[in-house]
Amino acid sequence: MLDGYGYLREALCSPVYEVAKATPVNRLARLSERLGQDVWLKREDLQPVHSFKLRGAYHKIASLPSDCPGVVAASAGNHAQGVALSARALGFKAIIVMPTQAPSIKVEAVKALGAEVVLFGDNFDAAKDHAQTLSSQQGFAFVAPFDDEKVIAGQGTLGLELIKELPKLDVLFLPVGGGGLAAGVAAVIKQLKPEIRVVAVEPDDAACFKAAFEAGAPVTLEEVGTFADGVAVKRIGSETFRVMNQFVDEAITVSNDAICAAIKDIFEDVRAVAEPAGALSLAGLKAWCEQHPEFKGQVGAVLSGANLNFHLLRQVSERCDLGEGTEAVLAVTIPERPGSFLALCRTLKGRAVTEFSYRYRDTAEAQILVSVRTGGIHERTALVADLEQSGFDVLDLSDNELAKLHVRYMVGGRPPVHRSERLYSFAFPEHPKALLAFLENLGSQFDISLFHYRHHGADVGRVLAAFADAENDSLTRHLDSIGYPYRAEDDNPAYSRFLC
Repeated sequence: MLDGYGYLREALCSPVYEVAKATPVNRLARLSERLGQDVWLKREDLQPVHSFKLRGAYHKIASLPSDCPGVVAASAGNHAQGVALSARALGFKAIIVMPTQAPSIKVEAVKALGAEVVLFGDNFDAAKDHAQTLSSQQGFAFVAPFDDEKVIAGQGTLGLELIKELPKLDVLFLPVGGGGLAAGVAAVIKQLKPEIRVVAVEPDDAACFKAAFEAGAPVTLEEVGTFADGVAVKRIGSETFRVMNQFVDEAITVSNDAICAAIKDIFEDVRAVAEPAGALSLAGLKAWCEQHPEFKGQVGAVLSGANLNFHLLRQVSERCDLGEGTEAVLAVTIPERPGSFLALCRTLKGRAVTEFSYRYRDTAEAQILVSVRTGGIHERTALVADLEQSGFDVLDLSDNELAKLHVRYMVGGRPPVHRSERLYSFAFPEHPKALLAFLENLGSQFDISLFHYRHHGADVGRVLAAFADAENDSLTRHLDSIGYPYRAEDDNPAYSRFLC
């Protein structure tokens, strides 16, 4: 078991630069001015495989004996490419097991690097189990994505570069999925400059390190969000947790909207397009700086990857202003009479309207969904107060996932006659036959009274569905048998306002 000095020694002697680059750091001038801090970004998107994963993969594979018949790994993206390139450079055969719904762009990228791709299972866990089976059957070395001393040490080489590039660094923010990068960099940093504060950053819906820290040991999350798929890990590694628990000073979580805003910040400053996991640490940096307004100094984040599914940009574009707090999504009730629209618009006081949805409801009142540009959270709060003081009934839906994923695209969908409904949101693997399989599994025994699906370019599809006059126990048993994660949404205020 390596201690901090052991990881430093491994990183110093690593051969990763036979394939990897010592990537530059860029100062984010616009963001620095906005935050009042000196903000720097480590550009791991400039690696040959566009992510930091090459470091750990190469360090691990370079340590294998020359008579090893080959390597096998499981990955849906960045680790796969790092292993494939490393194996090719070192003359090893590589087999990469990827989930069946892995985006074709990532599958083709791995094949182009000379690896054999095996598509297996609907998720990473199934792919990993199959990869370990292949490893045992064929005698290949299994290259873990994060929970391996050699992989961790390889990632630690990034910390050595940061020490040289940013000698005045005060706080460093690192993204966390399984913890390989954070563990390796934190261990190295703390041996050389222990005064640097190291902050781990996770998505709100995939915070496996936070859960482990609170429990005192790694725990398995029941489910994780997959918007930032590169860090969508249910369980932190045992070794990565041990190292992080010793050398990481603090952990912070951020929303998916905040990640979208960070992607926009990176693009505006350096014209790079980060994947969600790649922008995670910058989102954490921004949140931390807002929480510590008294701090002034040099702060750094890592653009850890740029292997973005292009179609995901639509969701990023739609959500970045919400993450920045510069857009508000509001449900407003207005009287159904001439002049009501005008009164509402006057109350908005010239703010830019980005979305406005209305449908006739009845002779008494109308429900409006309106999105408005604001100058931040405080202005959003003030806007709601202005509307309420003007006599409007207002519900702020800016933080309501159901409203942002579904309802804003469905406003006006009320049945002409009230019916008893059960409303559920679902997540299913995003591959061509997933939606069809979902509908076929539902069958015809239940009356579907509402259904909404919109492709967002992510690895998981989102469905909102309502079932009319359904016996609850029978419906629940059937939904459980389908096997897709689901959640009851009957009490969601966005549903009661616009859809029932």
